Amino acid sequence: MTAMHRQSLVAYGQPLCETVIDCPKPRGSEVLVRIERCGVCHSDLHLQDGYFELGADNRLDITADRPLPFTLGHEIAGVIAAAGEEASVAKIGRRVAVYPWIGCGQCARCQRGEENLCSAHHHLGISADGGFASHVLIPHPRYLLDYAPLPPNLAGPLMCSGLTAYSALKRLAGRADESPVLLVGLGGVGMMGLAIARALFRQPPLVADIDADKRNAALAAGAAAAYDPADPAARRAITAATGGVFAVCDFVGSDKSLRFATGALARGGKVVVTGLLGGMFSMAAAMFAIKALTIEGTLTGTLDEARELLDLARAGKIAPIPTRERPLAEAQAALDDLRAGRVVGRTVLTA
Repeated sequence: MTAMHRQSLVAYGQPLCETVIDCPKPRGSEVLVRIERCGVCHSDLHLQDGYFELGADNRLDITADRPLPFTLGHEIAGVIAAAGEEASVAKIGRRVAVYPWIGCGQCARCQRGEENLCSAHHHLGISADGGFASHVLIPHPRYLLDYAPLPPNLAGPLMCSGLTAYSALKRLAGRADESPVLLVGLGGVGMMGLAIARALFRQPPLVADIDADKRNAALAAGAAAAYDPADPAARRAITAATGGVFAVCDFVGSDKSLRFATGALARGGKVVVTGLLGGMFSMAAAMFAIKALTIEGTLTGTLDEARELLDLARAGKIAPIPTRERPLAEAQAALDDLRAGRVVGRTVLTA
């Protein structure tokens, strides 16, 4: 039987370790995918820690119902290696991107096509073993999406960083004609958001990040202007240049980033929050009415949106972001670099 190699979470707050088991045999509608690429996401750090920061010294514990060892990773591209007897449409050798936000299939959310919002979910690398491995077991072939002629190191990250940014930016489309969109945070999701915003909107976006290297990378990738949120004059500069923006995407999700984002809004503006960095945000209740502002959260994206995004990428409308490939054995080193802020763009593991 083929061995399955994994970089596993064996204890929360501790480094990943290699574990080796027999490859699972797919049954029924299941499909076994041999992984070629898996992106490294900031949410992997929260899962490794076992909590989200809620601010005021409070934490959301996320260690329950996840037996260890556990395999992180949800930005997966690979090759179909085997299929169960009810998955005949899954052709062996077909290269696929894996939609990881798998739901129960029965609840109202799933019936509306919003499996990413399912409470009883089977999200890969979150509640079910994911892609920091040589193989992954998928419950049904409908979650396997053809990505040719795209490279696998783009197709995998499109399933999270790309999909998260795409779904968030779609929520700003009605306001994007009124001013440039402002993107706060230029990590892997933010850089993907920049590429997607350039494809979706008429005006190139504004960007903001505390890291000068990331600001420079964004300017090289077509951002209209870049700002340092740590600069007290940055919000005034945005207002002077635009009169206030109507659409902001916060890819950080911290108290500081959301204060900056809402401070840059014009009346009637909207912020969509995708980031999970943490903290506690507060605002005077009267300001919601005075500025007629909207703050909305979004969590990844739907299977239909994943298909839309792949079509957009296939049409050549999404410029590639900076990407570094590392072998699977360096998964922990990749997480360490991400935690330390040493990554520009996306790191992708090769199995």
